[in-house]
Amino acid sequence: MNFNTFFLRSFRILLLPFAILYGLILRVRNFMYDQHWLRSTSFNLPIINVGNLSVGGTGKSPMVDYLVNMLKQQYRLGTISRGYKRRSEGYLLANDTTTAVEIGDEPMQFHLRHPDIAVAVGEERIVAVPQLLYDRPETQLIILDDAFQHRAITPGFNILLTDYSNLYTRDFYLPTGDLRDNLSSAARAQIIIVTKCPRDLGETEKQQIIQELKPLPHQTVLFTCIHYGRLYHIVSQSPSDLSKEAEILLVCGIANPGPLTKFIEENSSSYEAMFFNDHHIFSIDDLKDIYHRYENMRGPGKLMVTTEKDAVRLVKFRHELRDMPMYVLPISIHFLFEGEKVFQALISNFISNFTAASNRQT
Repeated sequence: MNFNTFFLRSFRILLLPFAILYGLILRVRNFMYDQHWLRSTSFNLPIINVGNLSVGGTGKSPMVDYLVNMLKQQYRLGTISRGYKRRSEGYLLANDTTTAVEIGDEPMQFHLRHPDIAVAVGEERIVAVPQLLYDRPETQLIILDDAFQHRAITPGFNILLTDYSNLYTRDFYLPTGDLRDNLSSAARAQIIIVTKCPRDLGETEKQQIIQELKPLPHQTVLFTCIHYGRLYHIVSQSPSDLSKEAEILLVCGIANPGPLTKFIEENSSSYEAMFFNDHHIFSIDDLKDIYHRYENMRGPGKLMVTTEKDAVRLVKFRHELRDMPMYVLPISIHFLFEGEKVFQALISNFISNFTAASNRQT
């Protein structure tokens, strides 16, 4: 279980009866879907779902980004996310004037990185899919971001993510733990990916994790680690290198900053961190506090570093940030144990088989 402090751990354990009740409710709900007492709808185009069984950051956004980069040259893509903490409701399709406030930070990342694909948000994916197809009838494939629990839709392919440092097999139901679904739901996945692994993960530990996850015959377990790219300025986009002589002020509002802080610590002379809640909406007062903290740092070559996810919520202050040394650290995923070829083959085979079956039906 991913407990942050002794006091939080103690408090969450006191909530164990609620967690047990929550787990029972989930079990009943999933049973009703499994028995077809609750309706689940499929669509006549390939839908790939990226999700997890827990709350918190397992790396869904980098995985969706990887899939988009992999597939957008061959197919007309659309992505649908919930748009967590956005200040709008219902279905919304991103356009040239869309902001992170309207669609949320992660969908905004997709929109900025991939302006050539359809990026939509909607709490009810069962409503959002047909609306996206109406708005973009040329769409050939849809990627659902964080929709593993949304069983009103039956995706053609499920990718289940679990964090190396907090495998779902070691977790418990909310609010005592971080699970928001039954462990048995993992059976719906075709691929299980253990994310945020150390780069030097060994074969022995890999096999131990696979044994713990107990994959079914139809499932493939793969492993990824985080790859950090080159810094770029939040406004000008000009690149910069992270120097081991630099003093860093890390500005971060993500669910699991552990891997990031470790990377910054290993690649700078020293660092300070300003942590905000996940999906934090930055105010002008936050920006003033950030700059004040930066000004009080005395090290040589100091600069501010933030994540791409935070950057889409900070860039609204582009006038103030224009002359500030605020740099963005991009991330991507890297497959371990030559898993990339396996992953791409599984995805390609799914799309080909789905398309062939659809053609036979028509």
